[in-house]
Amino acid sequence: MEKFKMWYNIPGEYAEEPDIEYYKAENKKGDGAVIIFPGGGYAARAEYEGKGYAEYFNSIGMDAFVVQYRVYPHLFPLPLVDARRSVRWVRHNAQKFGINPDKIAVMGSSAGGHLAAMLSTYRKEIDFENTDDIDKEDYIPNYQILCYPVINFSDLETCHVGSIINLLGDEQLWVAASFDPIKIADDKTPEAFIWHTSNDGCVNVCNSLRYGEKLRSLGIQFEMHIFPDGPHGLGLAQNMPHVAQWAPLLKNWMIEKQLLK
Repeated sequence: MEKFKMWYNIPGEYAEEPDIEYYKAENKKGDGAVIIFPGGGYAARAEYEGKGYAEYFNSIGMDAFVVQYRVYPHLFPLPLVDARRSVRWVRHNAQKFGINPDKIAVMGSSAGGHLAAMLSTYRKEIDFENTDDIDKEDYIPNYQILCYPVINFSDLETCHVGSIINLLGDEQLWVAASFDPIKIADDKTPEAFIWHTSNDGCVNVCNSLRYGEKLRSLGIQFEMHIFPDGPHGLGLAQNMPHVAQWAPLLKNWMIEKQLLK
């Protein structure tokens, strides 16, 4: 694994520079790549949903990048700044890594899934962008991969309130719907692979189902797998063979999308 800084100089008081970690596939099969945002409720970043996934992608012949994006006490827009920058950085350096800049998938679990979906749907300009040539690259990924994602920021009965507070802060909850991918997805939203368990007790499966319905209404292709049983935060689900099928299913989807051979 190689670690890189995405900025030479982050502006202002936000001197903490998030890393992007490059996991190179030794037996590369194709020129696609995946950029991974680990979950953790916008308060932490779970290694098994970062490094763990990256090592799986390496094993099937794909390069992967794990983004150590900023989390609480850093609030919006900083996590999205980091996510946008990661896509731009990989595209800017695509030739160096032997990657096709038009074959970039982003992946997130739980709150990392919200970040991946927000990156795919939120179009407004935000602070701390347009600092150099890297920022001239397009930040919209080609594909999105969402694992038991936090999506809904609107319906208090099914949303994950902790993620909203950690991203926006207590005083900004009234604008939470502005960051709900179900509300803001448009016809430029990339295709998706989504999986969840139906009895997830932490992030309601309705998050995935409602997002899938929104994509369907926009005519955007997606593949979704809802497994009947399993707690939140399963990652590769190595101890639950039935749920663990999601990873080879994702591999097949990636082959279909020509991200892998």
